[in-house]
Amino acid sequence: MTGGINPTLHTGALAALEAAINRALALAPGANDSLKALRDKVFALHCTAPPLDVYLQPVAEGVRLMGVYDGPVTTSLRGEASEFAALASAEDPAAALINGKLELAGDSGPLLELQRIIAGLDVDWEAPLVDALGDVAGHQLAQMLRGGFRWGRQAGSSLLRQAEEFIHEEARLSPPRLELEDFYRDVQELELRVDRLASRLSRLRRRLRDKREQA
Repeated sequence: MTGGINPTLHTGALAALEAAINRALALAPGANDSLKALRDKVFALHCTAPPLDVYLQPVAEGVRLMGVYDGPVTTSLRGEASEFAALASAEDPAAALINGKLELAGDSGPLLELQRIIAGLDVDWEAPLVDALGDVAGHQLAQMLRGGFRWGRQAGSSLLRQAEEFIHEEARLSPPRLELEDFYRDVQELELRVDRLASRLSRLRRRLRDKREQA
């Protein structure tokens, strides 16, 4: 569905953006090579307000953007335009995704890889969309796409950090790093004391053996 956006204009806008992305890919051969592993994947961005769907599929010549797709989808993001906009402008995109209302469905691994590739490209998301759709609709669609493909730039490190914080502070499944370091120091000190005690016992045994031999 394309809501208030004329389907023909929507198709034209996606075609213009697709050309922009593929031009950027042509200037980054390494990124294009990385897309080969994703050619059997399809990624979907579903905007519920206003209703708008965008599908991205890696192909031999780069990527293909579609407004309609009837086959299986590998990964999808669903939510309102305001949620995509918040994600696009967030300082911590992964935290915004976790705490926001956007719904992530499917396999996140391929999406993270796609985002890593796209994040390294120099793509003007807004210009081709504004030219085709006008300022308001073009800006909305650009925000949706920018949000959908931005959060993965920091997702790995941010999700790991948040997971560590949860495990350490909330679940208490593992002690914090400072506590671990203190524990390791205590263990090392105990090992030294045990070594010293073992050495003293060894000396005492030698003395007793020497006395018995002299008696």
